[in-house]
Amino acid sequence: MVLKRFLDPFRLLRSEERKRLEDANSRKPLIVIGLANPGAKYRGTRHNVGAMCVDELARRAGARLENKVRDTELAETEIGGAPAIIVRPITFVNESGKSVRNVLRKFNAEPDRLLLIVDDMDLKIGRLRLRVGGSSGGHNGLKSVRQVTGTDEFPRMRIGVGRPPAGSDPIQHVLGRFHPDERALIEAAVSRAADAVEAIQREGLDRAMETFNRLA
Repeated sequence: MVLKRFLDPFRLLRSEERKRLEDANSRKPLIVIGLANPGAKYRGTRHNVGAMCVDELARRAGARLENKVRDTELAETEIGGAPAIIVRPITFVNESGKSVRNVLRKFNAEPDRLLLIVDDMDLKIGRLRLRVGGSSGGHNGLKSVRQVTGTDEFPRMRIGVGRPPAGSDPIQHVLGRFHPDERALIEAAVSRAADAVEAIQREGLDRAMETFNRLA
């Protein structure tokens, strides 16, 4: 009984410390990075759907992306009532790690605070897939981020852009623009992707995965 009286205050302190750390982590901004190639030449291409989502988030938040960190345009804002940093790299997709490294250093953040938004040929056009980690799946942007962070354990959201016709060049496919009959699908997907980011902020990643991964 005497021992219990001594131990209980320590249990209370540990509990309070855990809560303090959890609360502190919840206040750290989510860093949303939409991978894309820079310049007007690539605007609206399949490889740039990540940037399309970031632009939609900026529009909803009334935020303006500016070149505040090397190799990036970004805005510090709120999404879903919680702090967020939305980022559009101004490197090519296969060099995305440069932008990610600079942003993580600038904000003293760990990779688990990232949410990368990328295109995916293996998903049918307009489909979303949220995951906490996993392989690059052949995506050169994710490979680049893996190289600079040393981990695959960062959240990512894939937006389906569909596979090219048999015999077509996959590189030209992702560097090409959407066909007229695909545009409505991809615009809806970008809007849902922005909804998913807001849901992550409000309800957490697990709940957002349950909701948006099952939507066609």
